[in-house]
Amino acid sequence: MAKKNTFKKKEAGKEPSQSKITKKTIKKPFRLSQRFYSILGLLLLLIGIYLLLAFFSYLFTWQTDQDAVFKTTANYFSNPEIYAQNILGKFGAFISHNFFYNGVGISSFIISFLFIVTGINTLSIKRKLPIASIFGYSLLAIIMLSLISSFLFFKSDFPWGGAFGTYSNKWLQSLIGKIGTGLLYFFALAGFVLLFFNDQILQYRKRSVENDEFIDIKQATNTNELKDDVENEDSEEEQSEVEEKQNRFTKNNSETTEKKVVHTLSSDSSSETVEEEDDDEFEIIQKEEKIATKEEELDDLNLELEEIKEEKKATHYGIDSDFDPTLELGDFRLPNLTLLDDHGEENIEIDRDELEANKDQIVQTLKNYKIEISKIKATVGPTVTLYEIVPAPGIRISKIKNLEDDIALSLAALGIRIIAPIPGKGTIGIEVPNQHPNVVSMKSMLASEKFVNSKADLPVAIGKTISNENYIADLAKMPHLLIAGATGQGKSVGINALIVSLLYHKHPSELKFVFIDPKKVELSIYNKIENHYLAKLPDEDEAIITDTAKVVNTLNSLCIEMDERYELLKNAHCRNIKEYNQKFINRRLNPENGHKYLPYIVLVIDEFADLIMTAGKEVESPIARLAQLARAVGIHLIIATQRPSVNIITGIIKANFPARIAFRVMSKVDSRTILDMGGADQLIGRGDLILSIGSDSIRLQCPFVDTPEVDKITSFIGQQKSYGHAHLLPEYSAESSGTLDDDEDLDEYFADAARLVVQSDSGSTSMLQRKFSIGYNRAGRIMDQLERAGIVGAQNGSKPREVLYTSEIELEQFLENLGI
Repeated sequence: MAKKNTFKKKEAGKEPSQSKITKKTIKKPFRLSQRFYSILGLLLLLIGIYLLLAFFSYLFTWQTDQDAVFKTTANYFSNPEIYAQNILGKFGAFISHNFFYNGVGISSFIISFLFIVTGINTLSIKRKLPIASIFGYSLLAIIMLSLISSFLFFKSDFPWGGAFGTYSNKWLQSLIGKIGTGLLYFFALAGFVLLFFNDQILQYRKRSVENDEFIDIKQATNTNELKDDVENEDSEEEQSEVEEKQNRFTKNNSETTEKKVVHTLSSDSSSETVEEEDDDEFEIIQKEEKIATKEEELDDLNLELEEIKEEKKATHYGIDSDFDPTLELGDFRLPNLTLLDDHGEENIEIDRDELEANKDQIVQTLKNYKIEISKIKATVGPTVTLYEIVPAPGIRISKIKNLEDDIALSLAALGIRIIAPIPGKGTIGIEVPNQHPNVVSMKSMLASEKFVNSKADLPVAIGKTISNENYIADLAKMPHLLIAGATGQGKSVGINALIVSLLYHKHPSELKFVFIDPKKVELSIYNKIENHYLAKLPDEDEAIITDTAKVVNTLNSLCIEMDERYELLKNAHCRNIKEYNQKFINRRLNPENGHKYLPYIVLVIDEFADLIMTAGKEVESPIARLAQLARAVGIHLIIATQRPSVNIITGIIKANFPARIAFRVMSKVDSRTILDMGGADQLIGRGDLILSIGSDSIRLQCPFVDTPEVDKITSFIGQQKSYGHAHLLPEYSAESSGTLDDDEDLDEYFADAARLVVQSDSGSTSMLQRKFSIGYNRAGRIMDQLERAGIVGAQNGSKPREVLYTSEIELEQFLENLGI
């Protein structure tokens, strides 16, 4: 009884805060009524008994009833002249024949047993039977009995193993022979017996060991009693000392027993801490402990297990442990590399003849223009080879740079790029495309040690360098990325490569995507991971935004999210999202004060030019604001466009996107618009790109990931447990402009312009210019006043504005209220 009292005292002495942690209120799930279980149990029991009787009768009537069942026609059951010898009639004979002859033979009795056991368990209120284990063992027994009975009685006319056993034996004997089949059945049966009786064998061994220990202890105590009878000549003082020592050791043993229980609950200490001093005294203690706790052994064991479970719960949910954002989807598995295909060879094959020929052509071309070189070196990449040359003293770099087209002509190359000089080196680089370029596989990049062991917050695999090294960048440090290039040069593949990189590295609780796809087809493949990785507005049906009006609302919602995050960072005295999340994980921030774990948000826009054309400033303004401020709170942008012109990639956009990727473009002007330097017009396409971060630029070959691979990855993620809905962004409603400033002077044409747009159900600045013969600026101011008054909607690119008033009577009442 000592152990129980110890635990009761410890639980009574718990602090209130600890009891709150270990005892969690769990909302009871919906349960069916007991009446339903009673009806279902009776039905299952009836089916089981019916099958049992039919099967038992079939053992004696199968030869008689088989002919009738074989001749089964449409009127077998409806014709009263056809009889069956089975005690359950024609239906019993028909069921038995199909179970025995066409099924699993004598194993059919196990099926009726399963129905009976399930029915009894369903009728029971507590339902303690391990139904899952019973079904598992029964299924193995059905298969084994059918196969073995068919093997042993293969000459019998009775269907011992049924059709399943017969055909399975024929196949096995044709595969491994009759002796091999027999050996297979023998070892399978032995394994089944060991599997079924494993627990019983272990319990029998445990009981035998305990009995042996008890016998040893009993023998030891008997010898001690004999010694005591023989040594009666001891003095009373010695006897009292012995009794005192026994009592002291008994007390110590109870204390060590309590210590033993406490140490069992701790995960750091060992489970056995018993202090021994003398062998004889230890035997006495063991005897007393066995006698005192034999009846309570099982109760104490259960109590220890319950306490251990509470301790484990405390480690997950207690305030003394770190918060785990991945706990809600604890079983989530990141995609594996088997979902990706091998598109190219990791090791590049060097064509030495091609290298020598290109070297000779470069040297000869430079000699033709009287340019001497002292050294030349080649670095072979997957698609491009870099030739580094050291010019002779006195040669001007600009002279070599102007020969770009001449060298390309002599090499018959698609396009070469001259880097004069190479940053950090005293050489001039000439990049020449390979005649047989290699495809960089996404699988090889994600399997590389550089990506797997990356400590970046948002690692992205952008490509391989000319020296065939994997280039892994951190999107969180870029902090935003602008992608541009002509149609069909690899932008969509590059965006997929960036997204797949993040999916292979980040848990759904740590990362959310906002996808904007005006083309409606490029990013639709990610619909399957909506509840895992995507974010959307609360009132939206689809997470991937394709409508321009919804794009404006989503971008403004992200601005609200950014402001809310900055407010949380200010209250938490943190400078960035990394510090804030670390504080929250360490439980130094109180969720009751509005604090929560903040996932990274990556905004991906596939075609930026279309948004600028249709929405203009309504899109550019929130994007510029996000690009300027959102880095610290974990919101990052990836924007792609196929139209790299100055009215699309404006100065505001370029200023806030220091990291830019340029695929092949058609002119030097486009290259300078994207990168502020030339070179993108000399790329060879098919994923060949230049990455510019600040003043540094590097040429890379983008990894190739095909659409079927992305589909397999999203399917793998979508089949796993999710959050139930996408991550919800803050609600945003366009500010209704139904108020004018009290001190605002309305134009004298304001009322007439309002009546005009309501009557024509269309509003535009050019229409006001024509009707009232006024200039563009004045017409624009009138249109802005109409918008603030709530008469027309916001600007929608080049389309006419929406008229919000449908009735002229309502408009006149509104104008009267304004005093017009």
